[in-house]
Amino acid sequence: MLVQAELGKKLRAIVGEKWFRDDQEALVAHSYDGTPMLQSLPEGVIYPSSTEEVSAIMKVLSEARIPLVSRGSGSNLCGGTVPVQGGIVMVMHRMNSILEVDEENLTATVQPGLITAEFIQHIEARGLFYPPDPSSMKISTIGGNIAECSGGLRGLKYGTTKDYVIGLEAVLADGRIIRTGGKLMKDVAGYDLTKLLVGSEGTLAVITEATLKLIPPPKTKKTMLAMYRDLYGAARTVSRIIESHIIPATLEFMDNPTIRVVDDFAGLGLPRDMEAILLIEQDGDPETVERDIARISEICASEAADRIEVAATREEAEKLLTARRSAFTALARLRPTTILEDATVPRSRIADMVLRINEIAKKHRVTIATFGHAGDGNLHPTATTDARDAEEIHRVEAAFEEIFEAAIALGGTITGEHGVGMVKAPYLEWKVGEPGIELMKGIKAAFDPHHLLNPGKIFAKETRKRVVIQHG
Repeated sequence: MLVQAELGKKLRAIVGEKWFRDDQEALVAHSYDGTPMLQSLPEGVIYPSSTEEVSAIMKVLSEARIPLVSRGSGSNLCGGTVPVQGGIVMVMHRMNSILEVDEENLTATVQPGLITAEFIQHIEARGLFYPPDPSSMKISTIGGNIAECSGGLRGLKYGTTKDYVIGLEAVLADGRIIRTGGKLMKDVAGYDLTKLLVGSEGTLAVITEATLKLIPPPKTKKTMLAMYRDLYGAARTVSRIIESHIIPATLEFMDNPTIRVVDDFAGLGLPRDMEAILLIEQDGDPETVERDIARISEICASEAADRIEVAATREEAEKLLTARRSAFTALARLRPTTILEDATVPRSRIADMVLRINEIAKKHRVTIATFGHAGDGNLHPTATTDARDAEEIHRVEAAFEEIFEAAIALGGTITGEHGVGMVKAPYLEWKVGEPGIELMKGIKAAFDPHHLLNPGKIFAKETRKRVVIQHG
């Protein structure tokens, strides 16, 4: 139903006639995100231009007890910005400025609607480096990255979004504005509210400004491919690289189904008979990079890599990295519906996890390709299916449920970077336990006692029953 006329009038008075919409086109356009098969209509869509407007909006919604979902580009894969309880969707794209780049303190202050890739390009043009690089960075926003604590290909060496957010401005559910952290490398004044808000998926506050840490860029980079006929050889290579005290900038994995699809898509001439490919990049001082790449090549050869290739030029290296980033896009061409999940295990259990994924896919008669960030154990099993086939979708869902259970059984977790949202909510208690759930609910109540901010996310009405994993 449409927003009550009086409420709509109040919201338009804050942002202007143009920036509040309740027409059917706007409602449908903001009823879903990057997650397949999830959709729910909001009652209105609002586009604020400042923190003050966000605060005024929240005061109006709080008084009327109207839910709010804040969002950027909606590229998340956990149903995190689907307005399942209706209410208002707040789109942050008008707040897209780089407010300051402070080279004395190596920080940048930005608004949440800024596109990640545009920010990275701006920073690199000034001779600085912001490492978080989610695969969706050409469309995802900084605010969305913060809400989901996004990772990326460089996460092994450089960490994820949480490691670079050092200060926030945010608006609480009742409209009060808070500021956390700042341009500080040390700050232990009370609880770390900055880190608490990073990854909170819009359930605790609306982020309106972020202070981000920058670092000097690496002086040089080298990229290589190692190709294996033995999955365990690839997995052992990952463990041995880390055991050798080498931390690559990128250490990515693709299984055989992914290799075939990516090669069809990118036309790189990849060997289609390999069981696994590792894409490895190292950066830093030239001497260190040369030494590390040479040692990594030795390790790959000792673990029976069938072929080892080092990119001769930066252009060739970028082509390889682009191919890896395009894995999801390439897979999405195969069937009408593509469900990309993430599960993380200790890096020493990668081969075990990939084999379990393959066994589970065969058991449920579904097609799943696996790729991901081998260096930090974060894998992306991706099912190609058809949402119109209810019976097949049921089998896909059953397969993923077993995959999440398998990850936990191997010492892992149900999500490494996609977030909980709606999709993983039924499984969260498997990972954190009942006391963990109750503690998280207490934090939610302290920030948002009326449950107005992104309701229906993270906490499921009912926890799924644990499946029994039979190991062969």
